[in-house]
Amino acid sequence: MDVENEIYQIKPMNCPFHCLMFKDDIRSYRDLPFRWGELGTVYRYERSGTLHGLMRVRGFTQDDAHIFCLPEQLQDEIVGVLKLTQSILSRFGFDKYELMLSTRPSKSVGSDEIWDAATKALVGALDELGWTYGVDEGGGAFYGPKIDLKIKDAIGRTWQCSTVQCDFNLPERFDLEYVSAEGTRERPIMVHRAIFGSIERFFGILIENCAGDFPFWLAPVQMKLLPVTDAVFDYCKDVAAKAALLGLRVEVDRGNERLAKQIRNAEQGRIPIMSVVGMKELEEGTLAVRSRKLGDLGSFTVDDLLAELKRCDVAAEEMTMIGTLPENNEGETASSE
Repeated sequence: MDVENEIYQIKPMNCPFHCLMFKDDIRSYRDLPFRWGELGTVYRYERSGTLHGLMRVRGFTQDDAHIFCLPEQLQDEIVGVLKLTQSILSRFGFDKYELMLSTRPSKSVGSDEIWDAATKALVGALDELGWTYGVDEGGGAFYGPKIDLKIKDAIGRTWQCSTVQCDFNLPERFDLEYVSAEGTRERPIMVHRAIFGSIERFFGILIENCAGDFPFWLAPVQMKLLPVTDAVFDYCKDVAAKAALLGLRVEVDRGNERLAKQIRNAEQGRIPIMSVVGMKELEEGTLAVRSRKLGDLGSFTVDDLLAELKRCDVAAEEMTMIGTLPENNEGETASSE
């Protein structure tokens, strides 16, 4: 097809391929549920004047996943998807949502019985989790009811991301079947689920939400070492190499700028953790740590610091442990004088 003087080829959505995978073998009720997912590239024609950064693009990556299940499994599967959605979105710092249940439109496929059962399962899942939601009467797709989840960003804007959608059409169109306990051939229920929706759009929302000040676990550079003299440069490189073995992203500033400029550059680069490294740190095998969000955290041995950073990286937390200076006999913190 010709679009704005460019030739495009139409590509199906990812869903039909999962249907063909399901149909590739005889399925038993004992095999269900089947859960398949992929990161698939999809395309949508957007007029030139509407294209906008990562938010509105013509080609994007969708976290497409599909569940093929028995009717009696449907509510549990929806609960599992909603819990997974909450877990993932909260890890990125999104904990305020708007939920909307969309019901049967005037034009639809499927029997009243199956629409009622699917809607009941969606409502039951939301009620089981105790989540507040609105209802969009008649707002579902022609092939099934759905739950849409909108996330709220730092300034209160809402963005459509996650969707859980029941589908009665594709199992019929692709003649999908499983063998029931009674030996009869039955149609599975298909559930579409996308947590991010468009990966590109989600990261556009994330960048705007945190203004590029990513949480520690997500920051491109997690820690910057600022050597104050060439004599400690190799020490800094050794620390960075040990960090890399743990999967941590630590960089050493080359030291071409004055220390104040190095610190400012790290701040402007939104580096979560920085450490000014001098001869004292080299001799003691330590690092003095400063958090961008929490300020000075104290001095740590290299091994203790890297272990804490690794814990924060895995747990998606900011570093909070505070180093302590030696104490005097009265139990008060010793003076540096």
